[in-house]
Amino acid sequence: MKTEPTTYSIQDLAKEKKKTTTWEGVRNYQARNLLRDEIKKGDRVLFYHSACKEPAVVGLAVVDREGYPDSFAFDPDHKYFDAKSKKDKPTWFMVDIKLDQIFAEPVTLSELRDQASLKEMVLLQKGSRLSVQPVKKSEFDKIVKLAEKNHRNGMSSSKVHSSMSSTSSSRLPCELESLNSKSSSNCLIFFL
Repeated sequence: MKTEPTTYSIQDLAKEKKKTTTWEGVRNYQARNLLRDEIKKGDRVLFYHSACKEPAVVGLAVVDREGYPDSFAFDPDHKYFDAKSKKDKPTWFMVDIKLDQIFAEPVTLSELRDQASLKEMVLLQKGSRLSVQPVKKSEFDKIVKLAEKNHRNGMSSSKVHSSMSSTSSSRLPCELESLNSKSSSNCLIFFL
């Protein structure tokens, strides 16, 4: 999930009741389709801070509830209101996410760009601005390894925080069973 940390950060997610929040307000049709059709409970998420001094993947989350109608689209007093979206035929969808871990040291955009194995990552493509993007399993795994390496190398005195006692009840990292077998994408990165 890509979010501006001044709007909603991973630290804000850590402070939420049960470390869980709705991910609402996505108003891009391609991203909406992923939220509505592809994302399943247990899917792993890269949490990305954007529009800040140093954009970076700052941690991981897990989808706690798969796509359902974005109720804020029906509220005329809410900033995400959309008069065209109807309760009986909703236009917009949201998911619930739960914090998995905060990286001890973020994996910066410049670090991502320095990795040859990530050169095809959607996030790194010129003009890539989708609010929800598929991520290949190899890309997800590489970013997690970079975070672990940064931590081992002592780039931060803090520890990687985990809010989940076990991930055994969730699906393996990045599995999206609904993606067709021809697709090489099987994890998601979300943006707001």
